[in-house]
Amino acid sequence: MFLMMNTGTKPIPSTHGLLTTIAYKINNEVVYALEGSVSHSGSTIQWLRDQLGIIKSASDSEELASNHNDGLYMVPAFAGLFAPHWRPDARGCVVGITAAHHKGHIVRAALEAAAYQARELFEAIKADSNVRLKALKVDGGGSHNKLLMQFQADMIDAPVVIPRVQETTAMGAAFAAGLAVGVWRDTQEIKTLWNQAKIFVPLMSEGKREHNWKGWKKAIKRSLDWVETEEEEDFVDASEWIDVNDSAKSIKTTTDEDPSPPIGNRFGVVISLVLASAVAGGAGYLLGRNSSTSRR
Repeated sequence: MFLMMNTGTKPIPSTHGLLTTIAYKINNEVVYALEGSVSHSGSTIQWLRDQLGIIKSASDSEELASNHNDGLYMVPAFAGLFAPHWRPDARGCVVGITAAHHKGHIVRAALEAAAYQARELFEAIKADSNVRLKALKVDGGGSHNKLLMQFQADMIDAPVVIPRVQETTAMGAAFAAGLAVGVWRDTQEIKTLWNQAKIFVPLMSEGKREHNWKGWKKAIKRSLDWVETEEEEDFVDASEWIDVNDSAKSIKTTTDEDPSPPIGNRFGVVISLVLASAVAGGAGYLLGRNSSTSRR
């Protein structure tokens, strides 16, 4: 999972465990972003299917998951913890388990872990950008899971918005190609093509939300210091980890300052346009003003 926020034409150095990266370049204008990456999000559900056999398909997770976690937490640090922790010594763990828990609780804990990790990135982006984020716009495979989307809205205490086109990566590549050959005049025209399909609003009480969040932070602590590293205090180049991130979902956020998806301005474009590069083999995206995006 990746969560990124367009910061405009000036890079913002992160002091909260994120990366400062290039979002995209059109002609001679370079637009930057804050980026948070998580090693396992959607792939945790694949692990339940392929390694444990708890589910037969990813779509089964929503139906099988229990209504409550009943104190069970899963930290899917299978390759360490990425942003905002950057702890290669961490390993996956399931904590709070009792004889009363069953596979439905494990499935729910795996889904909730994705939302907890997204909140960590969400909070880091807010702290680095000093911007109040109003909504989270989500696409990709995870956006089909209504239970996860509702829990995500509950955990960040903000609406989660699902776009009509849920494969924004592919759409962004098409937009980039279209811009290059003149199908669209500019990003101002492209911004009008984004449409909302569904919105999830927070329903959880503040007390319940913070109770769950406290449990997650305790679980994170349990996952640390499992692997001896040569330089525990001086962490290595984070770019070496990026390739192993799974791709199951995109998230965009907007703020109270601008609920619509304009393009340009200080924080760029609310639509996520993934700009594929055949030469570089990489991808960027256009994001909304005061917005962030991630790919699960």
